[in-house]
Amino acid sequence: MLLPHFLFVILLATMLYPADGHVVPLRTLILATVIEVVLILKQKFTSNTVLRTAAGDVAGVLFSFLFLWELLTERLNYLDPMLFPAPEIIFTLFVRELPDMLKGLYGSILLLGSGYLLALFTAIPLGLIVGWKKRLFHAVNPFAKVLGPIPPIVYIPYAIALLPTFRTASIFVIFTGAFWPLFVNTVSGVFNIPPSLIDAARMLNLKKRTLFLRVLLPGALPSIFTGANLALLLSFLLMTAAELIGATSGIGWYVKNFSDFADYPRVIVGILFISIVVTAITWFTMRLERYLLRYREVNND
Repeated sequence: MLLPHFLFVILLATMLYPADGHVVPLRTLILATVIEVVLILKQKFTSNTVLRTAAGDVAGVLFSFLFLWELLTERLNYLDPMLFPAPEIIFTLFVRELPDMLKGLYGSILLLGSGYLLALFTAIPLGLIVGWKKRLFHAVNPFAKVLGPIPPIVYIPYAIALLPTFRTASIFVIFTGAFWPLFVNTVSGVFNIPPSLIDAARMLNLKKRTLFLRVLLPGALPSIFTGANLALLLSFLLMTAAELIGATSGIGWYVKNFSDFADYPRVIVGILFISIVVTAITWFTMRLERYLLRYREVNND
């Protein structure tokens, strides 16, 4: 448990060690200090040994990465400064470019949300119906096996050429990519519901609406969340790819625009921003899944 703190001390000494032409990397120092403080609080107030160990491991990896980055760029000048800027340059630029990236993120989230929510509201009901009606499943399954494995990214050039605006083309591609993981996992979730449970619901003469909302949907929910998480990550990839090809704004366009001008520090800043956004979205969906499926933890206890 002491190793992450030891790595922090080494990183701190490296950044504060005087050298010719060396300026103390203030923002890197602040970031490392914040990580250390969070780690200390996590280890102090978390009773779960596994979570405490995981927090220490994550902090250790971050400290090691920052140390090697600082050493190979700022100290030893071993890497090309154009392609591998020092950490302080990236973090300073990140703060400066954050307002522009947030504006681009707003447009990107609108695209992502439109396509993803459209897939949610179509794939889940259709998956419940197809999973419940065996005859309908046998009719639809061959088409799902053909269309599902097609990489949605291949639709991007054609959708941009066919549909009237880039926005509608992007929404279509995101919808297509998110639909199949949601649909397939919803059908699979219905199949995993014990047949005795469905038979009991039929014996009670439940209305179809009640059967769907109280039996099929809760029973398939774990599998639906698996498909929803996969569909969300795939939607984000497709949104970024679409913006790389034909957008004039957005976080994907931000990276593509500055790469065209060989402004690699801003390219790295854009990649870093995208990784933070993806991490935040993933964290939110995991918390939502844990809340909605909290009954499983109660049953396990």
